[in-house]
Amino acid sequence: MQAQEYDAIVVGSGISGGWAAKELTEKGLRVLMLERGKNIEHIKDYVNATKGPWQYPHRGGRTVAMEELYPVLKRDYPLNEKNLDWWASDRDAPYTEVKRFDWYRGYHVGGRSLMWGRQSYRHGDLDFTANAREGVATDWPIRYAEIAPWYDHVERHAGIAGTRNGLEVLPDGQFQPPIPLNCVEEESARKIAARFGGARHMIHSRVANATLKLPHRNPCQFRDACWLGCPYGGYFSTQSSTLPAAAATGRLTLKPFAIVSEVLYDRDAKRATGVRVIDAMSSQTTDYKAKLVFLCASALNSTWLLLRSATDVWPGGLGSSSGELGHNLMDHHFRIGASGRMEGYDDKYYYGRRPAGFYIPRYRNVGRDKREYLRGFGYQGSASRDGWSRAVAELGIGGEFKDMASEPGQWRMGATAFGEMLPHHDNKVTLDPNKKDKWGLPVLAIDCQIRENEHKMRKDMGVDMAEMLEAAGAKDVSVYDGDYAPGMGIHEMGTARMGTSAKNSVLNKHNQVWDAPNVFVTDGACMTSASCVNPSLTYMALTARAADFAVNELKRQNL
Repeated sequence: MQAQEYDAIVVGSGISGGWAAKELTEKGLRVLMLERGKNIEHIKDYVNATKGPWQYPHRGGRTVAMEELYPVLKRDYPLNEKNLDWWASDRDAPYTEVKRFDWYRGYHVGGRSLMWGRQSYRHGDLDFTANAREGVATDWPIRYAEIAPWYDHVERHAGIAGTRNGLEVLPDGQFQPPIPLNCVEEESARKIAARFGGARHMIHSRVANATLKLPHRNPCQFRDACWLGCPYGGYFSTQSSTLPAAAATGRLTLKPFAIVSEVLYDRDAKRATGVRVIDAMSSQTTDYKAKLVFLCASALNSTWLLLRSATDVWPGGLGSSSGELGHNLMDHHFRIGASGRMEGYDDKYYYGRRPAGFYIPRYRNVGRDKREYLRGFGYQGSASRDGWSRAVAELGIGGEFKDMASEPGQWRMGATAFGEMLPHHDNKVTLDPNKKDKWGLPVLAIDCQIRENEHKMRKDMGVDMAEMLEAAGAKDVSVYDGDYAPGMGIHEMGTARMGTSAKNSVLNKHNQVWDAPNVFVTDGACMTSASCVNPSLTYMALTARAADFAVNELKRQNL
């Protein structure tokens, strides 16, 4: 086997991996970034970014053949012909559902940073202290004050558009000018604030769509086609932001089609020595050596790697000595909310296609509000006018049909709630000894479900939104509760959590594996609790913070 040596190895090239590569190379380290899938080059490989619906064989939809090839992906929006190539194959990389879990993955350079929803919010002390305050799971080993400077750091580079609102429940950040609310949202925000005495707030979405020019990136063009890749670099992705920064140092080596099968561990030194890699095309195996290993392969894949590593020392894998590796899996439960018709704005329209709308931060179990469940939820939504497709079901053919289709329809407004899932030891992943993937590697078995606390919360999540819509003047308000299963939020968290001691967690406060201090896990696997806000900004901040710590420890010869 061929051995090659670097200062640091980064496994995965998504949001966390891109940040690890950027920070480590800019601090002087020679970095090898390994990605199990193909390369996607910025701009050149965004082949569908400027296509119209009429340019697709099936108008951007799906076919029966696609559904047969992607039995998991077909459960939701990822299955479509516009960017199907960016979602992992259900056949090549299967997994076992002990209970239903919709796992949507992106195996290519950039990972899901190319397809993410870009909602970017900070966790606050309400989140970092929740477990300790309520006696749930284990305490976070950090507080907001420790991570706040790193939120500042990543926000400035990522380009977060938003407004400072002075809300304790949702800390302010380093924002570019916001993506504007439209007239219906602005008026609704005023009415909701008045109706609920300032206890509920409809604010601008905070999104990683730049509204001002950044290095390597132009401002958002209001095309709302982010999930196809942005030729302008309008939104944050590995390709548009962290990868060019890392490459500019001359210290980055990127290897696609490199499946990391295990972390190599020296039981005498109690350190990782590198990783073992299977070439996805030739199946040839290569060992790479490094002083540091950053696991950023996404929550479940980083844990899969740990479960397969150092099993000669710990049968449960590297980091399993606490009994928590693979446990405490979380997602955000959603697909519940409300919508209604907004009257009185028929002479108003809007410009472009915004990639964001409004956000309503958590207000339940905040201050004096007490519910029969723990934690809370926030809403993401928007107001808009119906488009031409509304005419299809109402009219047949002819001039009347064309006239209706050419005019904007009625205004509607709605929002979906995203609720916090509590960390529960029995929500877990394990290795399935009986099922293998295309490369002969064991797959994950996922055993996860929402529980009583989440079910109680969901009752408020629908009713509350209907109440706010009615306060805003909406008519014909209806509540919807969709077919949610864990995983659908695409916010997998936990399974290698941070904690206060080696007895209650896999990682310490610096994202180091207790059992191997030169191995860092900075993606969603590290999360001790979920909050109710989108987690990617926290992954960025924790990754930058861990990289800074790792380089300093390396200089002190502690690693």
